[in-house]
Amino acid sequence: MTPAQSRLVEQVRERFGPKTAVTDADAIAPWLTDWRGRFHGQAGAMFAPASTEEVAAIVRLAGAAGVPLVPQGGNTGMVGGATPPADGSALLLTTRRMNRIRSLSPESNLAVAEAGVILADLRGAAEAQGRRFPMDLGARGSATIGGLVSTNAGGTQVLRFGTMRSLVAGVEAVLPDGSIHEGLAALKKDNRGYDLNQLLIGAEGTLGIVTAATLRLVPGMVARAVAWVGLASPAAALALLRTLEARTQAIESFEIIPDATLQLVLGHVPGSRAPLESRQAWHVLIEAVSTDVASEAPAALLERLLGAALEQGLAADAVIAASEAQAESFWRIRHSISEAERAAGPALQHDISVPVDDMPRFMVEGGSAAEARFPGTQAVAYGHLGDGNVHFHVRAPAGVDADRWYKEEGPAITRFVHDMVVAAGGSISAEHGIGQMKRAELERLSAPVRIAALRAIKSALDPAGILNPGKLVTLAPELRTP
Repeated sequence: MTPAQSRLVEQVRERFGPKTAVTDADAIAPWLTDWRGRFHGQAGAMFAPASTEEVAAIVRLAGAAGVPLVPQGGNTGMVGGATPPADGSALLLTTRRMNRIRSLSPESNLAVAEAGVILADLRGAAEAQGRRFPMDLGARGSATIGGLVSTNAGGTQVLRFGTMRSLVAGVEAVLPDGSIHEGLAALKKDNRGYDLNQLLIGAEGTLGIVTAATLRLVPGMVARAVAWVGLASPAAALALLRTLEARTQAIESFEIIPDATLQLVLGHVPGSRAPLESRQAWHVLIEAVSTDVASEAPAALLERLLGAALEQGLAADAVIAASEAQAESFWRIRHSISEAERAAGPALQHDISVPVDDMPRFMVEGGSAAEARFPGTQAVAYGHLGDGNVHFHVRAPAGVDADRWYKEEGPAITRFVHDMVVAAGGSISAEHGIGQMKRAELERLSAPVRIAALRAIKSALDPAGILNPGKLVTLAPELRTP
């Protein structure tokens, strides 16, 4: 550690005790690498405050010492947004000790959760009160509320409920000067100018450290049904979705998976089984939910609607889960895709969005174009078709050296994919954020006015660049305060 960092650690220990400043290298090591293992950093210490006031005090001390801080939640991000710099110039600040659900009101359909609350724990607490927090993703057992807010996370229920931006009713955060933004009040109307809450959502910890959030809940489900459908193409999948949406509002999830990706899961995830007896080119995973005992049962609804879809030729085969265990096995396939890909070998992951109606064509033509441009690769796209957001992954040719391929071929492949996305009027980051992985591409492909605005906002709130350096956007030299 630098002398300034060492002094800061001692100051924090003196004020808040040894638990609040961890310097044991073995304890810090797991948090220095991102989930995918693509980014590796160094940090001589990790601060672990237990309250918003402790976060504020640490940020003030760090600012006075000129020591940057990298906020971190569950470290489940996909773009290296919570990984410290490789040169050890910043220290980590974890919010994992701040794990209280301060309140949960079934009457107002609101919960106030601290940043370190794990998503699965919040969902469980809401369900115990007859409510749901409608955000779900594969990392539910480790992703934290602060990280989900800071990255404007998506997941598999965005189709009906939107991203975290739609689910957050208020934000408490510590700003770069150590002041506390007290924005937890869930006001339906608030017309006092710029919305700081919304500015902090998706800012990736570069404008403030989220310490708590007021979150919207929805009625608990009475019943659900999960179906697995085989069909010919993404175009057929979108046609099926439009047909279902025209007949019911009960569809909460609609995930598209190519057969190549299903086979990857079947080959690398023990216990996984193909849901259909027939082999299909494309698959969709559908969940319908009922919140009213008087409404049609979701299983009956899906049986009726999918039966009609099969008769109309919109689908080739379908099965509705006969039990909760079978329903969970269907979802386990979807949530195991990242695990299976990691086991299968190197791949470049692109979290992209284009207009929903254009997505089927993009998935097919974009995949073919990438494979033709980079022989030996396999391009697959899966995910949230109804949101216009898929994970467009390009897998390396068999037998390549992963490090060499990432270094020598990766940048050109990513530029090619992102150029296609921008040409289609889309976004190079649909739900994972920018982090450090996409920062250069954001600057390359964004209009100058967007980059100028991002830098101006960062400069106004964090002129010294104290919070999460090297992520999302960098300060222009002329905007940085020495």
